[in-house]
This record gives sequence, structure tokens and C-alpha cells, in this order.
Amino acid sequence: MSNDIKIRKGLDIKLKGEAEKLVSDAPRSKNFAIKPTDFHGVMPKMIIKEGESVKAGDIIFYSKYKEQVKFVSPVSGTLKEIKRGAKRRILEVVIEADTTDTYKEFGQKDVETMSGDEVKQHLLESGCWPFIKQRPYDIIADPEDAPKAIFISGMATAPLAADVEFALGKRKEDFQLGLNAISKLTSGKTHLSIDKRSASFFNEVKGVQIHKVSGPHPAGNVGVQIHHIDPVNAGERVWVINPEDVAIIGSLFRTGKFDATRVVAVAGTEAPKAQYFRFKIGSNVKDILGQLPANVRIISGDVLTGDKIANDGFVSYYSSTISLIPEGNEYRMLGWLPFKDNNIPSMSRTSLSWLFPNKKHKVDTNLNGEERALVVTGEMEKVLPMDVYPMQLLKECMAQNIEKMESLGIYEVAPEDFALIDYVNTSKLEAQVILREALDVMIKEVG
Repeated sequence: MSNDIKIRKGLDIKLKGEAEKLVSDAPRSKNFAIKPTDFHGVMPKMIIKEGESVKAGDIIFYSKYKEQVKFVSPVSGTLKEIKRGAKRRILEVVIEADTTDTYKEFGQKDVETMSGDEVKQHLLESGCWPFIKQRPYDIIADPEDAPKAIFISGMATAPLAADVEFALGKRKEDFQLGLNAISKLTSGKTHLSIDKRSASFFNEVKGVQIHKVSGPHPAGNVGVQIHHIDPVNAGERVWVINPEDVAIIGSLFRTGKFDATRVVAVAGTEAPKAQYFRFKIGSNVKDILGQLPANVRIISGDVLTGDKIANDGFVSYYSSTISLIPEGNEYRMLGWLPFKDNNIPSMSRTSLSWLFPNKKHKVDTNLNGEERALVVTGEMEKVLPMDVYPMQLLKECMAQNIEKMESLGIYEVAPEDFALIDYVNTSKLEAQVILREALDVMIKEVG
């Protein structure tokens, strides 16, 4: 049985450069990296030193504040370098990979005979726990918490995002096994949201509550789905996990090995090959894409929420998409004129893009303006399909007014839910940054 959810508010941004439905094995990177900066709020404590050898699945570091949360190597090799930033903060742990991987053996497990505590302990020891994040706060889940539900979004609606169903097309067994395992972590329901038009194996999975979702972006955001299915209130916790990571967990139980392989979409107008590639978490971008021109922005993630990385950088831990678009370093003379060009997709009618609703656009990183005062235009409300007042919430976030933030729904939102607000608001505010800083205040003051 499934439930239908229709999202009416939002905006689909149609871009050129969508990844072709073709999967190739990417060249194996010489170096891989795990970046502690991918795990918000984690203070890493190193287990191994530079020059030491590791197997795939060996612990590299653990969280200083939650020692049971461990982070493991995606490959076997030698710890080449620990890159540090200001105040000796660890930015990257770089591993020089062996030609072929040697795996640490965790042992095959029969999920059906395991208790929830046994499943949890196995995920913690194997390094799979960081795949599980919690709402509120959008951080790695606390293993000591008891979530009221677990949510998985089996659809992606962000511009140029990877097609989840296609990426997992050959991992049905692992995905189902992973679902069976994580469902034991809660006494509540495990929810799987899928595209209403889907005809894939997602419709056949068992042991979960299926929800068929339709509508524009951000319909695929798990936070929007939680809001419409089982909203988060003060003091409650729900856990979320990406479907690709569910399959990795399933593979762990089936094989006894931590196999950090993902199928990732390489998309965008500047991509040498816009298609899907199979490679390990933490791979080096240059080994996958080759040397790119200096005027190309490489984004680990989608164009709305991803992180900018260098040509010799490493793919972020949670990324299922690599987006490549031109840098917006050219000045547009009289760019405010509505008839200047129609190549900038816009929700407002100051651009002529509304006359061509099905046109796909080639975009760059130009902000087309500077930060300015907030103006009540209603733009934010049109793209946030939640019972939340986004402008008022952002104002209270900037003021760090905890009581007001609570009453305006801070527990229900994550930075990715405000990505479209970043895009459409004429004030050019960095809404995701503002919200992230406010959530950090809530963690510190409320917990």
C-alpha cells in the first residue's frame, strides 16, 4: 500500500548537460581522501599515523564527542598525508591506494536473526554509521537516540541530480537487505518516498511504507517529505539515509566487507563525458575527469547545494552527483534588461525565460547582483512547500533568537531545503549558510 503526496510549491530548473543513462567504471584513483569537513560537527581523533598501511574498512579516525562513531578507509593503501588548516584543523586524510583492495573482514550476517542493538553495533564497528543522519540539525545521528521513524528519499529533483532508480538498478538485493537492517533501528516506521511515475523495483520493496511523490523541486528533498508525512517536533528525532548508502549497508551484511562503491552522475555543460561513473567514495576528481580548463566550476553535489572543489580535489563523502558549469566571471552589460537574453532561468518575469517553460538553459555561477536589503516579495514562500514562514525564520536566525526560531519551525528544516530560496530571492542572501549557523546555535543551546 502506498500514499500519494503532491507538492505544489517549488521550481524545476531545467539545465543542459544531463547525464546520459550509461554507466562506466571510472579509472581507479591513485589517491583517495576522507574529509572531516563533510561531517558537520565532528571533531576527528586520528587512529593511524602517516606512513601506516590500512585495509578497506580499517578505522582512520573517530568522533571526539561520540567515540563509537568511527570513520573507515574506502580503500586499502598507505596513509599518505594528513592535511591541516587553521588551528591544525584536519581538512583531509589522504590515502595512497593499492592497485587492488584488501578488505577488512566483518563477517557475513543474517539480518533476520539480529536484534536492533546488534545491527546498530555492526554498523558502528564497520564504519557505516556516518551514512545515517538525523533531523533536526542535519548531522550524523546519535546512536544513543531512539528515532521515531526513518526516512529514505528514492527520488532526486534537484537540477542535474543523479537518477536514483538508474544508479541503483543493479543493486536490488543489497538495497532490500539494507532496508531490512535499518528498519530494525526504530520501533516506528521506515518510510521510502519514490517518484509517482516510477516503474522500477522501488515499487516492489518490502518492509517499508511507500509514498509516491509528485511535484517540482524540492519534492525530492527528504525534509519536505518528512514535513508532509510525520513532522519533527521539539524533542523528537528522525533518521534519514540516502538510498545509495542503504545499498552499501546491504552489501556489508551480505559480503562482510565495507565496499564504498557508488554510481555517480557526472553532469553539466562543461563535463567531458556527461554520464554515470562507478567509483569509490573519496576518489580524486582529476583521475575521473582529467585536467579541466580554469574557467570550469567543479561542484561535488548538485548545483544548488554542492561544494566547490578544485580540479585535483576529492569527491565529497555523500555526493551522488558531480556538476560542472562555467564560472560566471564575465560582466553582463545591462543585464537587468528583460530582453537582454532569455538564457537565465528565473521565476520572475523580469527575464524572458517564462516564455519558454520547457527550454533547457546553460547557466554559470554569476550571482547577477549583490547582497541587498530584504524585501517582502513572496518569492521565498513560493518555493518552500512547508508550513514555515521562510523570511521570518531567516530574520530570527540572523538574530539568533532561539524562542522565535523554535516557534517558526527551525526543527523541521535543513540547509538543503532553503537552496531554492538562495536561488530565487532578490536579496541575494546566503540562506543555507544562515540556516546552518542557526542550527549550530540550536545544537549548542538546546541540544
